[in-house]
Amino acid sequence: MEVLPCPVSVDFSNNYNRGLVAEDLEDSAACQALAIRLEEQLRAAKTAQLACGEVLLPADLLPRAASDILQMAENEPCGLRGCTLYVNFESEQECRKIGTIKCDPNTVSTFELFLTLRRDARSTWTSLIPQFIKNFTKGGTIMISPGFQLEKKKLYRSFVPQE
Repeated sequence: MEVLPCPVSVDFSNNYNRGLVAEDLEDSAACQALAIRLEEQLRAAKTAQLACGEVLLPADLLPRAASDILQMAENEPCGLRGCTLYVNFESEQECRKIGTIKCDPNTVSTFELFLTLRRDARSTWTSLIPQFIKNFTKGGTIMISPGFQLEKKKLYRSFVPQE
């Protein structure tokens, strides 16, 4: 299980930060930190769960996913700190969990997000190889599709008292 550092510290003294709103910088830093955690999960899953030598993914995939995750956490009681993120990988045969990120271990999870990455079968020649041969090649390459699915499950119910 990976732990995402919250809150993210941002240095506003650099010249490149001029003209940006502090909130935008915090969101940008949080997005970047989350994208790095997602990348770490994929690196760890490469040999453990995916049993491959290389994972290729579009350059903008992890920042887009991180941005969507932050948007989904925006209206939650604890924000991103209350999130437990499950990273799943879907291939032709199955969908399996390849990683978990607990954004803040000191905060009770108020919601769960399920990020599902898919194998990009259309752009790889390996889709033409029969499955029994694929099982022998453990050092292969997996290409991840540019699309992903993000589902949210709330772990609480809001209660509004009636008068």
